Parts: sequence; C-alpha cells; structure tokens
Amino acid sequence: KLTSLALQPVVTPELVQGRVHLKCSYSPRSPEPPVQYRVLWSRLSSPGQREQIHQETTPQPFSHLAMDGANLRLGDTVFCTVTAFKRGSPEQQSLPEDSKGFYAGIKFLPESLEIAEDGKEHVLTVLSTVPIACPGQDDSCKITLQLSTEDLGSQEPGPPDIALSACQVDLLPDSCSGSSCAAATVTVTAVTDFAQDGNRVSRIRARPVAPRDLLWRDYTPSHVKVTVRDLPTGNCYSFTDPHIITFDGWRYDSHKIGTFLLCRSESRAFQVHIRQWDCGGHRSATACNCGVAAQ
Repeated sequence: KLTSLALQPVVTPELVQGRVHLKCSYSPRSPEPPVQYRVLWSRLSSPGQREQIHQETTPQPFSHLAMDGANLRLGDTVFCTVTAFKRGSPEQQSLPEDSKGFYAGIKFLPESLEIAEDGKEHVLTVLSTVPIACPGQDDSCKITLQLSTEDLGSQEPGPPDIALSACQVDLLPDSCSGSSCAAATVTVTAVTDFAQDGNRVSRIRARPVAPRDLLWRDYTPSHVKVTVRDLPTGNCYSFTDPHIITFDGWRYDSHKIGTFLLCRSESRAFQVHIRQWDCGGHRSATACNCGVAAQ
C-alpha cells in the first residue's frame, strides 16, 4: 500500500451537453506520474449504508457521472471514493479516500423554523443543489415548485398555523455557487389565530409542477418543519352604552353619537371603526354600539 496522497476528492454538479452530471475532482499534491485513478461512485441507500452505482479507471484528475433519473436520481446523497496506483503495477495502491456526501436536489434554508404568533415574517430560501437544465430549445428554463402547508401533530388536523407569501416559486438557472445552483425565497408568518391552542407544528411541502425535464419527475423534496409558539392575544372591548376597556385594562364610558376609530395598528394595515347611535330616546342621552368595520 502507498501512503495517503491527500487526493481530497470533492463532488460538484455541472451541466455537460445540457444534462446534469456530477463531477468528482481530486488532485494529488505531489503526483508521481504515470498514475491511474480508480473512482468508485456510491449513494446512500439507508442510514449508514452505501450502494455502489459506478466504477471506472481513468488517468484524468476527475470523473463524470450523469444523473439519469435511474441509477442516479434527485434526492440521492452521493459519494466518490478515489484510489491511486501506478500504471502497470495496480497492486501498489494508495489508501482509498472518500469525498463528503453531496445531496442532489432541493434544500430549504433554514431546514426547520421556530416562530411565534407575533406577525413577523421569516425568510425561507428554497434552493437547488444541481443546475437547472433546458430540455429543449423552445422551453423556458425553470423549475416551478408548488408550495403547500399542513398541520402536524394534532389528533384532529386543523388549518395550518402558518401562512406563506406565495403558493409557488420558480427556480431559474444560475451559476453554481456554494451549495446553490438556483434559489428563490418565500416568507413564512405564524397565523395569529386568537386561540390559546398551545405550540403547534406545521410543515411546508414543495412539489415540482409538470416538469419537462425527466430528472425532476417523480421527485418529492423533503419538507420543512415549522414550530409555532402560541402567544396570548390582546383584547379590547366596547359594549352596551358603550363601556370601553382598552388593551392595557383602562375602563371608561363614551356616550357620544357618531363613527369613531376604536383602534389602529402602527405597524401594519389594521384598524377598527365603531358607530354609536342614540339609544336613550328623550329620557337620557345614551349612545349604543350599532356597527363595526374592521380592515
């Protein structure tokens, strides 16, 4: 056995003749030519278990493998293992060196969210770790993802505790940088439901919509778990001839007739108007609530 050559194999995605390939690159710091490389491609079949999908011997400092949707699919975590040996004496091998696992498919950043019912928007990034290919000349180059939300963890699933700023996003081709070859963002907000229903868990799913690229068919990305922290709701009241209790507990009466601004938010488009009419007749000057309008 030769010593470790510090080949440092790395798996990266790239387009080759319009098709998505994975490339295993390795570079010995002090090669002793002539050298051959044996490259073993494998994927994670179950936790801790790998399945071999391809092997080749090459003099090149790289190896390509096409993502064909059969041997190599979206959703796979892929590894390459490289061994070097001298041409003509394959028994003198270096120690095999593993790349890190490369996940091919859709990722969400962050992978999970913990938010509160406070009206704040949280940015969720949807990215593809592989390039977006153009299957034909007249096709628009994009992958459209349909987004959906669902309630989890409740014995009787109700409406989800979260709202999204968009129902679908488009992933457009871009140069690969870091772990992203295409990205889009959507904001997630916890629904202020005026109910003391405890902390609840929802999830966000993404599904490719009618992709023309065969690679994207039958692919279901993993979901995002969103935990919503329940917050007590503020209450204010106006009742009978109107007695008013404010959010912070002040109590007073208002016997005026007319339309009034009961409450207005300074941070969002929300306000409530009330209308008070005379309901005391000739006996007393009394006003009662007769209408409400909320934006």
